[in-house]
Amino acid sequence: MSEKKSIELYVKPAGGWDALRSSWQALREQQVVMKGAGTLLRANQPHGFDCPGCAWPDRNPHSTFEFCENGVKAVANEATSKRVTRGFFEQHTVAWLDEQDDRFLEAQGRLTEPVAYDATSDRYRPIGWSEAFATIARALNALASPDEAIFYTSGRTSNEAAFLYQLFVREYGTNNLPDCSNMCHEASGVALTEQLGSGKGSVTLADFEHAQAIFIFGQNPGTNHPRMLGELRTAAKRGCRIVAFNPLRERGLERFANPQSPTEMLAGGSTQLASEYYQPRIGGDLAVATALCKVVIESGAVDRDFIASHTHGHDDFVRSVLATSWDALERESGLSRADLEHAARTYIDSDATIVCWGMGITQHPRSVATIQMLANLLLLRGNIGKPGAGPCPVRGHSNVQGDRTMGIYEQPSPAFLDRLGAVFDFAPPRAHGYDTVAAIEAMFERRAKVFFAMGGNFAAATPDTARTHEALRRCELTVHVSTKLNRSHLVHGRDALILPCLGRTEIDLQAAGPQAVTVEDSMSMVHLSSGMNPPASDRLMSEPAIVAHLAAATLPGSRTPWPWLVEDYDRIRDRIAKVIDGFADFNARVRTDGGFHLHHPGRERVFPTSSGKAGFYPHALDERDERSDVLQLMTVRSHDQYNTTVYGLDDRYRGVHGLRRVVFISRADLERLGLRDGEHVDIGTVWHDGSHRVVRDFRLVEYDIPAGCLAAYFPETNPLVPLDHHAERARTPASKSIPVRLHRSAPA
Repeated sequence: MSEKKSIELYVKPAGGWDALRSSWQALREQQVVMKGAGTLLRANQPHGFDCPGCAWPDRNPHSTFEFCENGVKAVANEATSKRVTRGFFEQHTVAWLDEQDDRFLEAQGRLTEPVAYDATSDRYRPIGWSEAFATIARALNALASPDEAIFYTSGRTSNEAAFLYQLFVREYGTNNLPDCSNMCHEASGVALTEQLGSGKGSVTLADFEHAQAIFIFGQNPGTNHPRMLGELRTAAKRGCRIVAFNPLRERGLERFANPQSPTEMLAGGSTQLASEYYQPRIGGDLAVATALCKVVIESGAVDRDFIASHTHGHDDFVRSVLATSWDALERESGLSRADLEHAARTYIDSDATIVCWGMGITQHPRSVATIQMLANLLLLRGNIGKPGAGPCPVRGHSNVQGDRTMGIYEQPSPAFLDRLGAVFDFAPPRAHGYDTVAAIEAMFERRAKVFFAMGGNFAAATPDTARTHEALRRCELTVHVSTKLNRSHLVHGRDALILPCLGRTEIDLQAAGPQAVTVEDSMSMVHLSSGMNPPASDRLMSEPAIVAHLAAATLPGSRTPWPWLVEDYDRIRDRIAKVIDGFADFNARVRTDGGFHLHHPGRERVFPTSSGKAGFYPHALDERDERSDVLQLMTVRSHDQYNTTVYGLDDRYRGVHGLRRVVFISRADLERLGLRDGEHVDIGTVWHDGSHRVVRDFRLVEYDIPAGCLAAYFPETNPLVPLDHHAERARTPASKSIPVRLHRSAPA
């Protein structure tokens, strides 16, 4: 990675030799060149481990190389030779560590033993595992109500750990199970469950082989899901039309040179991905989807048989769409009628279309409406339940979808609770728990006093940074199960513990021998994951073992045989099979090459909604804020970043080197506002309630982005997002839709 601070236009394709160089540098920086290279050969393989990065599915049969540049970074950082020992904590106070940036914290290496916060010295001190579990159990059992405890889950957690975790939490007596889904694809689940009867996408990788068109909304696969580029490359080469909608001009949607193709690499070639690239204004996707529907309806290119047999609400939907004027659609989308009609014609000309979307769609106030309009578009032409077609919400973290399948949800269904209670012989709580936003509010108001996080970096991932940090500090106890040091360990309660766990790449040795866990990818494939490296320390525990020991310490009267279950994870999977739909004969099916696919009823055109049919849902457009000095800001990742984990300070494809406090802005806005590329500005919010938030000293970077729109990295801009600014009905923080003004920074 580069240490220089510069802005340089990147003109090469995504991937290519730069991706190989970046991968090599990641292994070298973590001092695991040989070990890391050998480890990567087992990444996403039948008898290997699932990459701890994104949830993009694996090819079956597998190729030799089932990893990407950002997967290399994730694996290298987990397999690193660097260690955070008791000597490190003796040397540094928590106050000093909190002054360091996120990259520094990540770079220190793997945690090696459990530690507890000592307020007298402002340091973490070693603590034995038994004492740690006893400390947590005492705090939990001293609460006036189980609802005063919050149990957060990261998307890295395995199915086995997640299942035991939600079981423990519900035996303890609460449904306070917020998770990272609340902050990313909650809107997808809400929208699709209501409309199609399942909150998941219906497509598999095989559908990408048959699609005639792939529409991509609000997603940057070149950074967030690089292995997806290989699928898009293959599709483009056979003539599939790829249509991208993204406010930013992203290199990973334009051209790609496959680093795993010797022919393409040696020839210096690349493949054009997007055959059409449209840049709507931020928040304009609802208008885009409505416009596409309008053209399809007006042209008569609808699948009348499918609509009559499998849907309801069509006539009301059509009336609503046809009543929407082209003036409104152009104004709200930021695109011309000609562009919208051209994109719609591509959709009409395709007999099988996949619609993909990412967090550029889900993190808006109208995200549920937008997703339902995209599903309306699919329904109009019967693009669900046939090869090469369907909705494809591309989820980010490696097992975020699996965790939700396992019951990590603050609003469990009565049927799920009935099965869980019957299998484990207890009465689960029925009241809904806190989602992420509600959890922060509860901690801030001291209605919640213990915060336990199974992975993740809650303090950095959440919106409203100042309020979230204060909420965590008001807790009596905060506990984090982690592999690496992160910001959340430094924003702690009165008492605090860090419990170090095994990583995906490491051998998980239990009483019955080495264990494998399972994960579910973004397309509902469930498969095994088993590490091969010795643990970073002999004082690490697996996540399932941590949950089991904590449950045994907290619930001495539990009928669940906690220690026995974690002796052999097959026992956990046998219990999962009895509780979770679709997991019958779990242990046998997951041992087949590639695992198994969880049935999606929409693939057979079965829609388990209240009506028994898929629904058309009309949604009116928003009115655009016409104040000339108010711009819409969206938060984005850099290429050297995975979620809140910052590997380095470069964003190669956007041409940013050695910097993170930058804001991308159009030339038109620079000229209109009298600003210059390279100037430093403060970013201040413009909320209708008069509240004002500001982040300071961001460098302006001229970029190909629509006028009126800005982009900047998170978590640096998370302080701008108040807790009450979230998606309607889904409560996902609306971090992609922040009204702001720019002001020149005061001289240093």
